[in-house]
Amino acid sequence: MLKILKDKRGEGYIDAVVILLVALLVIALGMKVFPVFVAKNELNTFANELARVAEIEGSIGSVTNNKANELEALMKINPTITWSTSGRVQLNDEFTVTVMRVVDIGFFEFGSYPITLTAKASGRSEVYWK
Repeated sequence: MLKILKDKRGEGYIDAVVILLVALLVIALGMKVFPVFVAKNELNTFANELARVAEIEGSIGSVTNNKANELEALMKINPTITWSTSGRVQLNDEFTVTVMRVVDIGFFEFGSYPITLTAKASGRSEVYWK
């Protein structure tokens, strides 16, 4: 019996199975976490596009709302948009847009963890209002 316990011929197979199991768990975790980085990148793009439209138009209102609706349809997301000001923005006055979205980072059956992602973009008006 002692001779059978000391024999290590099958040890490599057990190591391979454990390494494979750990590798699969790491890949599964990566597949659940990676979409959060994609969502953050989308929010940054969304905020930057809105800020650029507001810079060109020199106002925050119907034009920026139309652009937000266009981006929502294009990107298939519906974030919460907050502006630091509204209406006309005078030449070289600064404004900020904040875009927020909740993303779920649940890991299969172990739970659901909602994360609030926030993207900010600021700009300066390029229009002189008389």
